[in-house]
Amino acid sequence: MPEENNAACEAADDNTAQEREDINEQRQIRLDKLMALREKGADPFTVTFAEQSITCDEITRGFDTLENSDVSICGRIMSRRDMGKANFIDIRDRSGRMQVYVKVDDVGGDLFAEFKKWDIGDIIEVKGFVFRTRRGEISVHAKELRLLAKSLLPLPEKYHGLKDTDIRYRRRYVDLIMNPEVKDTFIKRSAIIREIRNYLDSKDFIEVETPMLVSNAGGAAARPFKTHHNSLGEDLNLRISLELYHKRLIVGGLERVYEIGRVFRNEGIDARHNPEFTLLELYQAYTDFHGMMDLAENLFRNVAQKICGTALIKYDGVEIDLSKPFERLTMTEAVKKYSGVDFDAVDFEQAKAIADERGVEFEPRHKKGDILNLFFEKYVEEKLVQPTFITEHPVEISPLAKRKPSDPGFTERFELFITQREMANAFSELNDPIDQRARFDYQEALIAAGDEEANRTDEDFLMALEYGMPPTGGIGIGIDRLVMLLTDSYSIRDVLLFPTMKSLS
Repeated sequence: MPEENNAACEAADDNTAQEREDINEQRQIRLDKLMALREKGADPFTVTFAEQSITCDEITRGFDTLENSDVSICGRIMSRRDMGKANFIDIRDRSGRMQVYVKVDDVGGDLFAEFKKWDIGDIIEVKGFVFRTRRGEISVHAKELRLLAKSLLPLPEKYHGLKDTDIRYRRRYVDLIMNPEVKDTFIKRSAIIREIRNYLDSKDFIEVETPMLVSNAGGAAARPFKTHHNSLGEDLNLRISLELYHKRLIVGGLERVYEIGRVFRNEGIDARHNPEFTLLELYQAYTDFHGMMDLAENLFRNVAQKICGTALIKYDGVEIDLSKPFERLTMTEAVKKYSGVDFDAVDFEQAKAIADERGVEFEPRHKKGDILNLFFEKYVEEKLVQPTFITEHPVEISPLAKRKPSDPGFTERFELFITQREMANAFSELNDPIDQRARFDYQEALIAAGDEEANRTDEDFLMALEYGMPPTGGIGIGIDRLVMLLTDSYSIRDVLLFPTMKSLS
């Protein structure tokens, strides 16, 4: 078997080497064509402007009124059908594809001869009129052609395309050229973010911008990326959250704020995680985590309706119903439902014993609330396919959330789960500066015990709280995971234009 594997690897290496040699040969042929154009004074790269009066999709949709009208379109040559003195080519622009009919009698012999040398992948301008072929295909009959940019590297072969996911992510530009559905995903991503903004703006929120370089990377349990500011002579961190600055703004009287921005967490990479990702955080004065649940539910439903045309969506073959009220369970209720363990009925020592029996690993520093959360991660998360709010998290894992008045061991916090993934995290925000300092002290003890993801004390934030922050609800929503949900994308890399990749060098 090892010999067979080695033979397969050697064959793959041989194929890769042959592909590289073929590509280099094709590149040289195309480079020679470019040099010939330059010698004639027809360098396409000197073109600074092209006329694009209409897109391919607009021609298709408006054919009834555009037939026989003059148009000018620009795009990339994707295919050619050579019939001697006439050619059909397909070009693609940002909106879609259009067939172009090019005949020697219409464009002239010299230009037609040059046109025949153009390659798949070249970018051109076509001026002509709209018509329908005898086969019924909407097309543009070319009267003028111009080469705008020469493609020196060949596109992937038509029928095999670009399938290798690693290459697709590294060379997203080729992925976008060859796979129209990829482009559609990112167009939809832009529309999702636009609809989020529209929804929040309609609720009287204002969009803000807060620092990415911070001395104290707080607001979440994550390791930060570190950098150094030469002028200040100080080490800084890339932010892991937006929370602490937003709450400063609530103190300052900006009662409804939101931000959609990049955050950075020095953690693993998998189908759900990328070290830099886009986060929506919003904070609203004079409400609590119940208000945030209502807002989140309405926001998800509204955006799905606008983007997908329905609140009943399909993800990985499963229908997800965003139209009906989302289920709401406390963490204790959820653990009891799916593991059979009632944490309300056991003390700390009993919780540890049950964890040992069930094979739930915990650390000496962990308390009862930590063990409850470990049970949740093991027994519950994989069951939460339909939209579910998990509420009332233990205080041990919620350093910035307000305690539940009737049971101070828990907090007014929820996480929203859909398709087994955390989609949102929200609190009734802790506004008691004395309690907040005690929580930070506990986090510092965790750091001393080896927890690299615990929060550092933020003295300026504590000072802001001492000026008085009104009761506030806050929520963070992962934009990338929401886009994954609404575009039926399995991996976070499928919704990031340029995901983080290990260097090839």
